[in-house]
Amino acid sequence: MTEIVVSPRAPRLDPRPVAHRVGLVALSTDHTSEVDYARILAPAGVGIYVNRIPFANPVTPETLRAMEGDLAEGAALILPGEALDAVIYGCTSASVCIGDAAVRAQVAKGKPGCPVVTPISGALNGLTAMGARRLSVLTPYTVETTRPMAAMFEAEGFALDRVTCLNMTDDRDMARIALDDLVDLAAGAADPASDALFISCTAVRAAGVIDRIEAATGRPALSSNYAAAWNVARICGLDGALAPGHLMRLGLPT
Repeated sequence: MTEIVVSPRAPRLDPRPVAHRVGLVALSTDHTSEVDYARILAPAGVGIYVNRIPFANPVTPETLRAMEGDLAEGAALILPGEALDAVIYGCTSASVCIGDAAVRAQVAKGKPGCPVVTPISGALNGLTAMGARRLSVLTPYTVETTRPMAAMFEAEGFALDRVTCLNMTDDRDMARIALDDLVDLAAGAADPASDALFISCTAVRAAGVIDRIEAATGRPALSSNYAAAWNVARICGLDGALAPGHLMRLGLPT
């Protein structure tokens, strides 16, 4: 039998395999978030550590609210016992339907003391950093699921110039919207009076074409994953423009 030799030298251990660690609580059906965050954040030394929680289509206020009970455990199972720089919850419409503060509180139960970023908190911080007060909004949802989002923005003091929805009910289809069509749809959804365009849904692949959308609309634009990635980058102390687009040149609002 071949002898197995135990090395007399134990290896040194780095504090972390990567400079920054960010958790992501993603939906079981999500095709897009991991790809977006890996593209934007990983080159800057941010590791993305993902756990998925159950979600059942169609996308309705009722199915979105049903995720609330899984948030704490979903966060707790991301590198248990180890600190994270931040945790992202990967659903925009659920953050609205459950309530953004309630979502962040549930995620924080799983990772106490860790900053929690949702697509909504990221978008609100981004719009504040932009100085935007008049908005156009594009969602892939139905009218029923879009209405609470419009009400949320109005409650936050924004004037809504135009709200457009695509009347889709399956987030897997939302992830397959052709990028050229997405740019064209964004151009049609942007009101000339608006200070910015917000494109909702972590499934929609808008983060990768924000520069094209801004060129087509003539307005600053932000999407769910783009805004959350920007917010997390600033929490991690990364100040550079990690991706194209107006927001990536700005710092967090004070």
